[in-house]
This record gives sequence, structure tokens and C-alpha cells, in this order.
Amino acid sequence: MTSTTEPALRPTKSRDGLRGLSVIAIFAAAVCALPMIAVGLAAFGGGTDTVRHLVDTVLGEYTRTTLALVLLVSLGTFCIGVGAAWLVTMTRFTGARLLEVALVLPLAFPAYVLAYAYTNVLDHPGIVQTTLRDVMGWGPRDYWFPDIRSLGGAALMLTLVLYPYVYLLARAAFLQQSGTTFLAARALGKSPWAAFFKVSLPLARPAIAAGVLLAVMETIADFGTVAYFGVQTFATGIYTAWFSLFDRTGAAQLALCLLSFALLLAMLERMQRGRAKYHDPARQAQQMAPIELTGWNAIFAQVLCGVPVLFGAVLPVFVLFSMGLGSEQNLLSPRYLGFIRNSLTLAGIAAVVTVSAAVAVGFFQRLRPGRVSRSTGYIARLGYAVPGGVIAVGLMVPFAMFDNALDAWMRTTFDISTGLLVTGSIWLLIAAYMVRFLAAALGAYEGGQAMVHANMDAAARSLGQTPVGTLRRVHLPILAPSLLTALLIVFVDVMKELPATLIMRPFNFDTLAVQAYRLASDERLDGAAVPSLVIVAMGLLPVILICRQVGRGK
Repeated sequence: MTSTTEPALRPTKSRDGLRGLSVIAIFAAAVCALPMIAVGLAAFGGGTDTVRHLVDTVLGEYTRTTLALVLLVSLGTFCIGVGAAWLVTMTRFTGARLLEVALVLPLAFPAYVLAYAYTNVLDHPGIVQTTLRDVMGWGPRDYWFPDIRSLGGAALMLTLVLYPYVYLLARAAFLQQSGTTFLAARALGKSPWAAFFKVSLPLARPAIAAGVLLAVMETIADFGTVAYFGVQTFATGIYTAWFSLFDRTGAAQLALCLLSFALLLAMLERMQRGRAKYHDPARQAQQMAPIELTGWNAIFAQVLCGVPVLFGAVLPVFVLFSMGLGSEQNLLSPRYLGFIRNSLTLAGIAAVVTVSAAVAVGFFQRLRPGRVSRSTGYIARLGYAVPGGVIAVGLMVPFAMFDNALDAWMRTTFDISTGLLVTGSIWLLIAAYMVRFLAAALGAYEGGQAMVHANMDAAARSLGQTPVGTLRRVHLPILAPSLLTALLIVFVDVMKELPATLIMRPFNFDTLAVQAYRLASDERLDGAAVPSLVIVAMGLLPVILICRQVGRGK
């Protein structure tokens, strides 16, 4: 019934039509591989003196802090994501339908935005400690209060914005499980909670592990939160070595350490996804009726599901809005309009370029299945595991060498200085965004591509369509919703991206994220609230789409 499209690709015209897509797909994969190759060459080409210095000074602290942060965020996202997913999927209580959608909202917030909001509230001059001193009559040194600017504070901020990764995948796994196994455990005398731990949780383990690994990779890539809280991780070390110490070799070697850890996590995620075959949704024997919760059980479920929404979305918006009203930042001023214009320009161009590359890679894999296309797709997906700081260093090093070599040759040959043609340009920054977010766009595209039957390709070929014509007239109209989702996801991710933008942005080309970070670094949190709110508002667009899908989950 389902024949491949390989025989239809033999005519020369079809081959010619596919050649352009193949070149684009391979070029996109080569750009994704370039930062990793450049970081490795720069790290090994710098000698051992810098390595010894790093080992003797900061490498141990960076490793311990990064691993501790990863462990805390893993535990936090697992507990919140899995617990909330089980409660809203397998039980019924007052407010469950609202909470199952609201639990996704913190995904719209960058972690550093939450850091600015909670620092304003919980720091020593904040309203909480000020009220505590006024009520109790204490002096500044008469009491102990948890320090929000700490490793624990950074882990809390990251947990609040990253648990939706675990929640979404765990909820999807719970929805796909057959109720027969759970009911069998109940018939054997297991309580609902025992059946959950013995049956439902093990069946959903691959999806939960994938969600936790995604949260971990976002944790090691985070820069804004840990930098603002003064937590020394590999991400902050790369930025410090590059800009403060002007040590390009040290930055490359730190980036190589972080890259190795990120690629190890990516391999684990792929292994987990490959084993995710515990159930077949097409063979569900029985849908399980939700367990009705009443009394204290219902209150417990409401609190458990409501607290992440309250502290991850509702309270930060209220705090940021209050802070913004008291600031002197004017969104309608020419300066702020420039920040907004720059952010929209970068995000818009990056979204179009990234989704176009995803279409080329995905269509190339579909029409030319084989070793080359599989390798192209795998390399294109590696970017989601590579932190923005690593990508920035990996692109800046080779292109800076190219610009300097070209300038030297032009000076010697023609007595003309070309300056920096590529380094510091908007296009190199766009390339960094494409490397970082191509995997997200490719995932959205391939999810929609699964709906396009192979017979549609064969029918289009039999009517004389080239591969490009088939893509334009058959695939793209069907995939319009998936492509729109991919565009919005990449658009918002670029709006939130901080480390790559800080390192690679053109001179005097600041964005909303850079402005928020700069104001927060100067302890002007009221001012930082204004660009942060704009970033959050932009982030709500794809989250609303995700919420609609969650609402249709059953």
C-alpha cells in the first residue's frame, strides 16, 4: 500500500529539482557542525598552559556548581512535572481543566526574567524582608533569610520555567497509556498511588526521562540567571574568559568541556527516545475513568498544581508590572523602539531562515533516505544540545581568523583594508540562532510531515511535478499549521536568547534581552522589568498554541 518515492526520482528533471534542496540541507548541517569543530580545534590548538591554569583555578568550581545545578533542576522538574501531569490527567477535582492548561504558561518566561522579579521581592531591600523587619522590629543583622542570589535560588528559577517540558511529555504519555494495566493493578489490591508508582510511572519513564533531559540541557545553556545571581558555571566562565579576560583559548577550552557534557546528554536523550516503545496507543484496550478527588485530597491536588502556576507565571507578571510602573523606562521612546525593532528584526529573519533550513533538511530526508540524509538530519539536531555561548565562540573563532586573513591579504596586495566583513555582522548572529534552534523547527516540521502520505508524493510525481513542485504545491499547504508553529517557536526562542546575542551582536545593536540584562546588572531592576515584560508577552503566543493542543489532549 505505501510505496516509497525512490523510483519516481530517477528522471533527470526530478534530480535537478532535488539538487538545490540537497545543497541547502547539507549546507545547513555543515553550519551546525562548524561551531563544534571550531571549538575543538581552538581548544586543542591553544597548548596546555591554559588548561593547567583552568584546572588549578576555576575548572573544579565550574564543574561542581554546574553538576549541582543540574541535579537540583532535574529533581525539581521531575517532581513538579510528573506530579502535576498525573493529577490533571488521571484525576478530577475542581479547577483541573483550567490548571491543565495553566501549567504550561511558565514556559513563556525566560529564567532570568523570573530572577529579576524575585530579587526585587525577596532581596534585602525587597518588600518581604522590609515588611518582616518593620513588623518584628528587627535590625539588618538580627535575623536569617534565605539568599535568593545563590545556587539554590538559580535552581528554583530554572525549575519554575523548565518543569513544563516534563509536564507536557509526561501528560502525553499518561494519556496514551491503556487503562487496562492500571485497572489490573487496582484489581490486585493496589491503592491508586501504589498503582501509579508500580504501573503508570514505569510505563511513562522514557517520556519523563526525555523531558528531564531537555530541562537539563536548557539548564547548562542558561547564562542570564546564573550570571545575575553570581553563580559560577561553565556558561558564565565562557563569557568571562571571552570578554573580561580576553582569553580566547580559555573560552574555547571551557566551551569544549560544556559541549562534551551537552553532547553526552543529547546521546542519552536519543537512547531514551529509541527505547520508548512500552505501549501502542492504537491498541488501547480501555480508557481509564478519572479518579474523583474530594475533600482534603482535592485541596492537596489544587495546591500542588496551582503553586507552580502561581510562582512561575501569575506572581512574576504582577511583580514585573508593578516594577515597570515605577520605572522611568518609556517603551515609546526612540531608544526603546530601536530595541524592539532590533529584536523583531533578528527574531523574524532567524525564524524564516531556520524554518526554511528545517524544511530543506526534512524534505531531503524524506525523498533521499540514506546515510547522507540521516547524517544531515542528526547533525542538524545537535544544535539544541549546544549552549548559545558555545555556538558563539565556535562561530566567532573561525570567522575572525577568516576576516583577519582576508584583511591582511587585501592590505598586502591592494593596500586596502576590508575590516571585519563577517565577524560582528547580523548574519553571523542569524547563523548562530539557526544552529541553536534548528532542531526545534525540524521537530515541528517533521511532526506535521507525518500526516503527508507517501502516496501523495507518488501522485504528484505521476502528474509531472518536480520535488520542488511537490513541496510547494502539496506539502507546504498541508503543513501550514506546523510551519506556523515552528516559526513562532523559533521567533520567541530568539527573543529570549541571551548569551549568543551578548557575544555576537553587532556594535550598538542591542535587543530587549540585552537591555534587560544590562539594566539588571546595574541593579536597576525596575527598568529591567519593562523589556522583560515585552519578552514575556511575545513568549505567550506559542504557549497559547501549546495550551490549545493540551486542551484537546483527550
